[in-house]
Amino acid sequence: MRAPSSTTILETAGLKAAYGHAQVLFGVDIALKAGEVVALMGRNGAGKSTTLKAIMGLVPPNGGNVTFEGRDVTGWQSYRIARLGLGYVPEERRIFTDLTVYENLEVGRKAAAGAGKEPWSPERLFAIFPNLAEMKGRRASAMSGGEQQMLTIARTLMGNPHAVLLDEPSEGLAPVIVEQMADAVLAMKAEGIAVLLSEQNLYFASAVSDRAYVIEKGTIRYEGTTQDLEANDEIREAYLSV
Repeated sequence: MRAPSSTTILETAGLKAAYGHAQVLFGVDIALKAGEVVALMGRNGAGKSTTLKAIMGLVPPNGGNVTFEGRDVTGWQSYRIARLGLGYVPEERRIFTDLTVYENLEVGRKAAAGAGKEPWSPERLFAIFPNLAEMKGRRASAMSGGEQQMLTIARTLMGNPHAVLLDEPSEGLAPVIVEQMADAVLAMKAEGIAVLLSEQNLYFASAVSDRAYVIEKGTIRYEGTTQDLEANDEIREAYLSV
């Protein structure tokens, strides 16, 4: 498995975002290095998903900035950010239900950037998600929620991204599916893909991430290794316990 690079691929500085008059983010600072997995943790409503959406341009920031691979992409439209190599896996999945598993993957296909880099293919992804291999001809509408989540991640990887925003990958899924989600994140890391995932499950985050941020009421309250977070009872009780 590759070690994280020293190069910062994605960074937010003082990022703010709102829904109408309701301010949600109040100056979020996050850094993600190439090949690193970072967990953004917090309770429901803390601002995790909004942070990812603001980075991806789905919620226009109203303060601060977002830098991806050295370019200021603040306020860019989502498709422009995606074309630079930032993938996004939404919590609500948004797959094409009338298409088969294989067709959904083909919709996401994009040439790999960089000489000598092996592109993601359905066959490589089926090795990570064996459930998808067994149902590649099935319409996505006939899949369970966990299977649809696997398909969404696989479709995103077909775009050969340099970094991926992964929103609540383990929420509401059966343990066996969660294990496959963890395998997928570790496979991305092994390929040098940086991953920023929003998560409530500390066990899942500990299994895949190098570092963690804890967010509460739109403000970062903790930054450090996931291991240190596990050992920090005060932070966990204050910001992660239900």
